[in-house]
Amino acid sequence: MYSADQRFGLVFNGEIYNYLELRVELEALGARFRTHSDTEVLLAAWSQWGKAALPRFKGMFAFVVFDRQDGSLTCVRDAFGIKPFFYALENDAFIFGSELPALRALKSERATLNWQRAYDYLVHGEYDFGQESFIEGVVSLLPGQLLTVDLATLKVSSPETWWKPSIAQTQSISFASASDQLREMFLDNVRLHLRSDVPVGAALSGGVDSSAIVCAMRHLEPDSDINTFSYIARGSAVSEESWVDKINAHVGAKAHKVIVSGNELAADLEDLITAQGEPFGSTSIYAQYRVFKKAKEQGITVTLEGQGADENQGGYSGYAGQRIRSLLDNGQYREAWSFLNHWSQWPGRSRIEGLKRVVGEYSEGRLHDLLRGLNGMDNCPAWIRPGPLREGGVHLGFPKHAPLQQTSGRRMMSTLAASLNTRGLLGLLRHGDRNSMRFSVESRVPFLTTDLSDFMLSLPEEYLVSPGGETKHLLRSALRGIVPAEVLDRRDKIGFATPEQQWLMGMADTLRPWLEEDLGLPFLDQAKLLEHFDAVVAGRRPYTWQVWRWVNFARWYGSLR
Repeated sequence: MYSADQRFGLVFNGEIYNYLELRVELEALGARFRTHSDTEVLLAAWSQWGKAALPRFKGMFAFVVFDRQDGSLTCVRDAFGIKPFFYALENDAFIFGSELPALRALKSERATLNWQRAYDYLVHGEYDFGQESFIEGVVSLLPGQLLTVDLATLKVSSPETWWKPSIAQTQSISFASASDQLREMFLDNVRLHLRSDVPVGAALSGGVDSSAIVCAMRHLEPDSDINTFSYIARGSAVSEESWVDKINAHVGAKAHKVIVSGNELAADLEDLITAQGEPFGSTSIYAQYRVFKKAKEQGITVTLEGQGADENQGGYSGYAGQRIRSLLDNGQYREAWSFLNHWSQWPGRSRIEGLKRVVGEYSEGRLHDLLRGLNGMDNCPAWIRPGPLREGGVHLGFPKHAPLQQTSGRRMMSTLAASLNTRGLLGLLRHGDRNSMRFSVESRVPFLTTDLSDFMLSLPEEYLVSPGGETKHLLRSALRGIVPAEVLDRRDKIGFATPEQQWLMGMADTLRPWLEEDLGLPFLDQAKLLEHFDAVVAGRRPYTWQVWRWVNFARWYGSLR
């Protein structure tokens, strides 16, 4: 789309949810619109404000603006990386896209493997961090960044950050006031994300985050139809069906349940690997894949989900090491010991585990690597040949991440900020984007807006994780009266978990030929890898996440050659 004066052209992947509010503001400034689309509003906002428009957008986006006047491209990615943005310089061209296979197709030469990324993934399970992709020369624009390209010279600027999380405590409001404000902000986010000209459904796992989304939908639209889509691990210890049923009954939703088997995974595995575009961490995302498939089958092409709440609300297991270090920074030794004791009483936690996390907070560099080694983290397993990797300049060790914002007394907030747009969440968002787009479903994440994240990170740490070790402490308070109390008071966390070991071992005869295919990689000893695989299948070695990574990488790389 081009602007009215033909100066700016726009290529846009995503959605701007507050486009109606922005349109009113732009019309007051003299803008005139020919359509009712958010694309035209984005273009008009860029024409009016340039880069200053970016913090005004509530949405997910990867876009490129062509400026005819100065012959430049400006490439932009949303604050959290909800939408992917890959690019590369290829001879006399700048190529870009939201899918890695598109870049592979546009490259004039055969794509080559990035050995560092392959090592990081195969050995340490690390992926979707930093700029580099699994393809040499193809990089990502990081969340909250933009860059410009001079089309006359093909000079690409250094990426510029337009948003990053700030962890300074700037709020001094009471817990009750913060709870009220969070409630208002969250409901407004859900209201905007419900804006659609097609029916909107929701992914429901039964946990606090997805339940919050579904219950907020009912709170905002008392008479609307709600379709929920849930993966059910029926008969498994990780099944959350009872919690899913409670929420569906509470809001009067039409429930759609997905129950899958190892045979179904076997049938869909190649398509799942292809859809993701790059290797991924585990088959747990197959549950999500099937949820989006079910939504499409039911005619629901827009869904809301709770992704991002763990990162900006203080979830997962409560960031014990970081929280205790913050207390120690402040000289609150008694409070630190009390927190450890209370935190360790929750399911799946222990005092020893908490102490390990505290020690981990104070270790870095070689000490960090030593502790990982003592914990069984091997930098060079028997099936890795270190010589070729060293010759290729590969760092043999745990990947080096961008340093955290080290602010004394704000250690937990520092980790949350890093999770939001430099590590952790990026992979989860990639899984969701690729799985949903595979079935032409638009997946929306109402927890991920810059204003909500800025607000949460500006609060006292104990508002997010309580002195008693309760995660998402403020969110649970804010949702009282909207989400059933028994859900808010849950002390466990499961999510869309799948019985990966059972599934993969059940299809070992199918997977072994994938590992037998000669990949031609000098750093990979496939004979030893097959020995390890056979030992796992026979029960002589314990199952680890590496088994899936071997399978995923072998099949993905086989398609690359």
